[in-house]
Amino acid sequence: MLLNQIDLNLLVVLDAIYSEGSITGAAAKLHLSQPAISHSLQRLRELLEDPLFTREGRKIIPTPVARALMEPLRRSLRGLETTLNEVRRFEPSTTRRHFRIGLREGLEADVLMRLAGKIAKAAPHIDVSAIRFDRRNLEADLAAGRLDLAIDIAIPHGERIRRKKFGPVEMVCVVRRGHPRLRRRKLDLETYLELDHIVSSSRPDGPWLEDVALARRGQSRRVRLRCQHYFTAFCVISESDLALTIPEGPAIRLNRYFRQTIVPLPFRVPSFDFFLYWHDNVENDPANHWMRELLIELLLEHS
Repeated sequence: MLLNQIDLNLLVVLDAIYSEGSITGAAAKLHLSQPAISHSLQRLRELLEDPLFTREGRKIIPTPVARALMEPLRRSLRGLETTLNEVRRFEPSTTRRHFRIGLREGLEADVLMRLAGKIAKAAPHIDVSAIRFDRRNLEADLAAGRLDLAIDIAIPHGERIRRKKFGPVEMVCVVRRGHPRLRRRKLDLETYLELDHIVSSSRPDGPWLEDVALARRGQSRRVRLRCQHYFTAFCVISESDLALTIPEGPAIRLNRYFRQTIVPLPFRVPSFDFFLYWHDNVENDPANHWMRELLIELLLEHS
């Protein structure tokens, strides 16, 4: 028998008749009329090709088929009821849930190493995947549930996309501790331009914000290496004289582990904002709301 051949309400009626031991008792329990209960029972008999209950005096006795059905049926009904209740109610300490968060490569280490600590104790059954995504498909991915949330710079989007802004983001320069070209932890423009640089970007080529700012001044720098993750860039500069220009927030947090030298840029790079994105079809979903609030708290720290 296929599930689309049976009405879930019929199984609820079957459970009520079995537990109450009578049509009258099942009708009272479910707040239905006796003819409605009898009609449902007749439909079940036809679908299952079994009488299900036989009458002995004033009592009805379940058949072997009915008895065999009841334990797995009750487990299934309880499980379904629990699932439906959990959809409406989210309890981080007990609910199992898998979140897919769209992250650019450069933000992955910075976001995940803080997020992991926040959910480890409060939500032990929550799993998170960081997903690389195409900005052109962000709205479709959020709408279809391929992504639950995403973090990125300003992206054109439709009216059904919700977002929360963070910023402004300021850029800084990071070099290894004891770098021979830095005197008194100060960096001038001449030295910045003479240094070799590493860039962290998910794009395979093209200028970054600091390159655009330098170009407007008629200047340029030499980029020796290009990588995808800030964490990788920090590892590289710790073993070289390369310089890394990145947003101040990730620089401060990653530097707790690397202890490098962070200095202001010797020229102005326009600040920018970044955003947390979600679709309005999860606006009132309690689980998504919980994760949004967690990420908002996280992103507001030195954003």
